[in-house]
Amino acid sequence: MQLQKFIQSFNAAVEGFIYVLRTERNMRTHFLAAMFFILLGIYLCFSYIEILILTITITLVLVVEMINTAVELTIDMIRPELHPIARVIKDVSAGAVLLASINAIIVGYALFSRRIPFDIGPEMVNIRQSPWHITFIAIILVFGLSIIGKLIFHKGTPLRGGMPSGHAAVAFAIWTVIAFMTTKSIVIILSFVMAFLIARHRVKDAVHTVWEVVAGAILGVLVTTLIFQIFR
Repeated sequence: MQLQKFIQSFNAAVEGFIYVLRTERNMRTHFLAAMFFILLGIYLCFSYIEILILTITITLVLVVEMINTAVELTIDMIRPELHPIARVIKDVSAGAVLLASINAIIVGYALFSRRIPFDIGPEMVNIRQSPWHITFIAIILVFGLSIIGKLIFHKGTPLRGGMPSGHAAVAFAIWTVIAFMTTKSIVIILSFVMAFLIARHRVKDAVHTVWEVVAGAILGVLVTTLIFQIFR
């Protein structure tokens, strides 16, 4: 029961994030920029401390943008008519977003200015020699694309239902990673069985249709394969 409540609460939190992402253009801009700079940081082989600073800064911008949206919705619900104080509250909330964005620009400049311009050759070699980097990039892209698919088709929730199946996409992405990183047939077969069972479970529980699961599996395999073809 507690696990079910935790899953429901987590799903509600993700739905709130998706709502802001779907309805607010600024949030979509921040989110796409966040994904780009995180992947660029990985590509430039940032240290763990640099990645930590970058993610905290990006998270701050996204959180403040979400709070700004919540404040605006609350004000519109309480005082639908235009009121001077309501306008001031909205302006203050927007100002918080502005400050967080300026801080992100300063931090981004401090982190990236030492690496740009950069020689593409050594960076590609570093990523190719790091399975962790490639795996992280593949999983992030697969998960992000599965969420975008749900936004496009307007069906299901971020963690349950919809097109494509995120569970199947991530499961088969992990299987593809394992298939590229090992030559042991038994490991590849067993990991495929696990991915298949996860996908089958989503259909059996009527969370997804067969086609949604198949679409997720194809998405996971194709995106991960593309990442490995590019970086290996």
